[in-house]
Amino acid sequence: MGPLTEVRPKKGSVPSQPFKGVFGPLMNFLIVVITAAALVSASAVTPPFPTKENPQAMTSTHQDLVAFFQEWREFQRPTVLDGVPDYTAKAMTVQHAALTGVWRPRLQAMNTAAWPLAARNDYKIVEAEFNGLDFDHRVLKPWATDPSFYVLALDGESDVPAREGPVHLAATDLWAYLPPLAAADVSRLRARLSVIPRVLDQARLNLIGDVRDLWAIGIRNAAAQKRILEEFAAGARAAHPELASDAMKGAAAFDAFGTWLKDRLPQKKGRAGVGIENYNWYMRHVHLSPYTFADEVLLMERELSRARAYLALVENDNQRLPALAPIDNAEELHRLFGQGVTDFMKFLETNNVMAVKPWMDQALREREGGFQAPNERDFFAQIEFRDPRVMRCHGTHWFDRARAKHEPHESIIRQTPSLYNIWDGRAEGLATATEEILMGAGLFNDRPRSRELVYILVANRAARGLAGLKVHSGELTVDEARHFAHINTPRGWLREDGSTNWGEQQLYLQQPGYGTSYLTGKLQIEELLGNLAHTQGNSFSLRRFFDEFHAAGMMPVALIASELR
Repeated sequence: MGPLTEVRPKKGSVPSQPFKGVFGPLMNFLIVVITAAALVSASAVTPPFPTKENPQAMTSTHQDLVAFFQEWREFQRPTVLDGVPDYTAKAMTVQHAALTGVWRPRLQAMNTAAWPLAARNDYKIVEAEFNGLDFDHRVLKPWATDPSFYVLALDGESDVPAREGPVHLAATDLWAYLPPLAAADVSRLRARLSVIPRVLDQARLNLIGDVRDLWAIGIRNAAAQKRILEEFAAGARAAHPELASDAMKGAAAFDAFGTWLKDRLPQKKGRAGVGIENYNWYMRHVHLSPYTFADEVLLMERELSRARAYLALVENDNQRLPALAPIDNAEELHRLFGQGVTDFMKFLETNNVMAVKPWMDQALREREGGFQAPNERDFFAQIEFRDPRVMRCHGTHWFDRARAKHEPHESIIRQTPSLYNIWDGRAEGLATATEEILMGAGLFNDRPRSRELVYILVANRAARGLAGLKVHSGELTVDEARHFAHINTPRGWLREDGSTNWGEQQLYLQQPGYGTSYLTGKLQIEELLGNLAHTQGNSFSLRRFFDEFHAAGMMPVALIASELR
């Protein structure tokens, strides 16, 4: 991510007008409406894409869509003024007016009736992104309601196509800058760190929300940001004292921001969640999911019950076997992790599960974590420190990341990570489904106790997802949701106040549907796999299924299913 630069209003956007005084707000609103109408009128005279008024142009193509998509992505980004992205109320009002008055009519003017299925699916992806930005403006308004939107220092690489949840344009992947740095990188990073105090100054003006849970989570994150920047400064000081100084100024800014949030927390009384009606709209129009809120509640409850039941069954089957002993030293973890990757890759190839590419083995080996003492282990460490192969199934996320680099999809739209986590059911769903699919294919036949870990994972995700749903419906607060997820996770492995529980419930609140995507995506994939196996009979090939599924790209499972049937 490069330095932020000042830019002029983008082509096709509605310029803001700095009227002030008693009638200023009214004048600004009228200008937005009139300018948007003028832009729509202008586009009708010489439309860039087909419209009813211009039937000769009814030959729009997929190439037109790609060009439009690239323009759209520029529009979707906020304008940057003096290095600071403009998320002010005025700028966001202007952006939403342009979205509805200019950009959506341009998209809707395209005639896709004669397009191939794959091209029509690309159109649906772009349309879903439009709906995501519209939902942000109408419902979520993260720049105005969520202090955690102003998290700017990212200290770990995401295993999915793009960062989970809403991300501020000024956020920086600190993990990608490991001192000593080249001069160009130092300059780039200094430019990004230097804007932190001014971004947080703008945040104080933008944040007007009343949701207590979001405010409380924001206080935690402000403290975490301070710590991350201080740690970065400590590591950079010897090689780059100037970077360390910038990072410490950012840390001080977050310390002050946290105090500002704390001072206002007692005034915040609102309940968290978008409500069932908004949730249903979002699932249907942004994530292209076939499930409603009620469907997801039923599915999460069913998966939780099923996982508990089958955990009891495999525990009964394994009762004469010794329990899985946790790894108790760093050397053994390193050895078993490496052996786990070797065994996992051999299983994929020997059992003809999927095409094994040269870059896949390294994609997994690069993700070895460090040793943790028993009293430090949260949920996923409890799994990892008993059989590293289990989390290598979910680690196929890293196959997706490597595939995007080594074998990018031919469609620009599909090779570009979708906004608003539209990919969550595909990315999280496949990683989760792979755990149980490979268990069924025999991955843990040599170590039956590891089957217990798979069902514990399913139960945990069902408990977390159900808790997140109950927050959006207003049934639970975030604190109550964390307790719910804790008590419904087998063996007490999910700490109620642990970073995993906090982080997951924050994400599910910020990004509706993410908490259930692990299992709703998994269920869609299992349905597709089962239907293909049934219709193809003896000709069904697990390898062909996975290879075709991967080749379809990172898009909602419903669209993939339409192309594989």
